[in-house]
Amino acid sequence: MLSTFLQSHVAGVWNIGAPAAPKQVVGETDANIASGFSGFHGPSHKDKYIVDQAPSSQKIWWGDINQSVSAEVFDELYETVATHYGSADKVYVFDGYAGANPASRKKVRFITELAWQHHFVTNMFLRPQTKEEIEGFEPDFTIVNACKVTNKDYKKHGLNSEVFVAFNIEKDVAVIGGTWYGGEMKKGIFSMMNYWLPLDGIMAMHCSANKGKHGDTALFFRLSGTGKTSLSADPHRFLIGDDEHGWGDEGIFNFEGGCYAKTINLCAENESDIYNAIKRDALLENTFVDAESKEPDFYNTSKTAACRTRSTTSRTTSRRRALSDGQAMYHFLSGYAAKVAGTERGVTEPTATFSACFGGAFLPLHPTKYADLLQQKLQKHSTSVYLVNSSFGPKV
Repeated sequence: MLSTFLQSHVAGVWNIGAPAAPKQVVGETDANIASGFSGFHGPSHKDKYIVDQAPSSQKIWWGDINQSVSAEVFDELYETVATHYGSADKVYVFDGYAGANPASRKKVRFITELAWQHHFVTNMFLRPQTKEEIEGFEPDFTIVNACKVTNKDYKKHGLNSEVFVAFNIEKDVAVIGGTWYGGEMKKGIFSMMNYWLPLDGIMAMHCSANKGKHGDTALFFRLSGTGKTSLSADPHRFLIGDDEHGWGDEGIFNFEGGCYAKTINLCAENESDIYNAIKRDALLENTFVDAESKEPDFYNTSKTAACRTRSTTSRTTSRRRALSDGQAMYHFLSGYAAKVAGTERGVTEPTATFSACFGGAFLPLHPTKYADLLQQKLQKHSTSVYLVNSSFGPKV
């Protein structure tokens, strides 16, 4: 049903990109910034499910993070989403790539009903550069975002709430319902990259990365919202990416084509790189914008602290300690960090936590799979590892 409907709506909705998408978001031809309220303050980890079906089910790290759902329940959710889209006035489809390395990149498709969500994935993922890439595009994975749809039968289905973020690995599709948070699409593909790449011997990492003038690369592992973007900023180094990366035989590569920086209390004096990057074609999520001046108010958090943009980076002062390979594996598997406001649904204050590999919520496979790969990379390349404490301010 869904594919048939999309085929009849190809014209005008496929990879519309900028400047058309921002104009459709704000409804004005001279707008520079597209802004939307997602309605949710972060990922709904408790509403994330994976279909328990072979052969993928034999590889999944089942538990509180990767909750199982039957193929029958998923099919019901999918049909509910398809029916909703069957009566939609407009549908936006983005075809692009996850992974800057051509040898391992994946073709991804996003189907959305809202222009700002289409613009979000257009900014966040790697865009096709030629018409030939678009023609005959067959995605490796599709995410259908039906944010306006809620699951009234969630109790009958054995789910946790009306919200659902459900993955069917065998059918190469995921459906999202009940949450307007743009990051669900971004992290959904990240979860899939964390499934695909390690099975091919490529390390998938929740980290930021930059490169020096002599080709030396630095990786910064942290949880969402705790400073990966800030730590990777350096005026003398090239930013590879701020959140999701792979480590293969060819080197370090970004999964994405954009950054997803927090903008709460943002100002030009303290974080000029991020502030100056908010210009034409940038997208602000959960950010108040003055109706007349079109100026964003980064200090207004009356609805949520989950204010973000596709942006660059800033810097902070930190201290570090060199680690042995054994110590590195201990800290990597422990993932001691903090959950902060605006990074997860229901989190309003900083909370100490342990998150395996500094990204446990996005790991379909057992954490030791990633740790083994990381240890192999460290030993092969004689990589130095440091424990960084960024809670220190500059000396006075």
